[in-house]
Amino acid sequence: MRYIFFILLLCFINNLSAQKIQVLDSGHHTSLRGLSVVNDHIIWVSGSNGQVGLSLDAGKTWDWITVKGFEKTDFRDIEAFSSTEAIIMGVAEPAYILKTNDAGKTWKVVFEDKRPGMFLDAMEFWNEMSGIVVGDPIDGKIFIARTFDGGDTWRGLPEENYPKADSGEAMFASSGTNVKAINKSEAVFVTGGLRSRLFVRNNKIDLPIIQGKQTTGANSIAVKNEKILIIVGGDFNTKDSADKNCFISKDGGKHWNAPAINPHGYRSCVEYIGKNNWICCGLTGVDYSTTNGQQWNLISNESFHVVKKAKSGKAVYLAGINGKIGKLVY
Repeated sequence: MRYIFFILLLCFINNLSAQKIQVLDSGHHTSLRGLSVVNDHIIWVSGSNGQVGLSLDAGKTWDWITVKGFEKTDFRDIEAFSSTEAIIMGVAEPAYILKTNDAGKTWKVVFEDKRPGMFLDAMEFWNEMSGIVVGDPIDGKIFIARTFDGGDTWRGLPEENYPKADSGEAMFASSGTNVKAINKSEAVFVTGGLRSRLFVRNNKIDLPIIQGKQTTGANSIAVKNEKILIIVGGDFNTKDSADKNCFISKDGGKHWNAPAINPHGYRSCVEYIGKNNWICCGLTGVDYSTTNGQQWNLISNESFHVVKKAKSGKAVYLAGINGKIGKLVY
């Protein structure tokens, strides 16, 4: 009996240690927060200093693009559909969304908003035609715009339909993942700051994640199905703290429970990657869970802002500061 227990324990430990992060590229002069993995070979990234990167060979080589006329823009989110078609989001004053159909050789401005205080946080697409972008509150209302033509045009919601934000409540443009599709037609998003909430189906649900300061709250949400959701965040000013930085819901966000073992520090992004497996990353490293988020194992001390799984395929990539790009090996 002891022998069987030892073998099972050894298998469990080997499984935990089987995942690691391989750094593919680094040193480029940009902070990457936008990442879109089309398939196991095509990866797009976007970041500060007007930078966009494209790899067609699973991250072995990269073509770097400085978007002309936007050399100082911080492109904190990107959505790509192929090796030639991608949409990038420039965050603030003015806020821009641009689209390319020729692998970044040319870009068309498809959205522009010059209002004071305008700040876009994240995009999400249900399919190649239908998408959503969310932004920080303006005059106390969270900004939302929709596209139904593949990002060629964007239209804000009617004024009366913008969700109202509480005082000091906003969103973090840390990884482009605070909004997520929950089914084929609906999306949910999370806020942070002085108050952190989940906005789902016209409901606003208070989250148990750490909050109360401008640097605290939920940064990212990932969805397994309409019931199982995971949020991560924390306080990016205390990056090593694991206090109230991750919570799991099994009923579509109505109730939340903390993991038995939290991720190891502030986390800016979480991603569901299949079966019971999840991955999250932040300034102090990368954590992996094989238990639907109940236990998190630190698999790397490398800092990353964002992690994404291939839309079509199994590959998982990460991106972060100084142009760092990594790949999950498992």
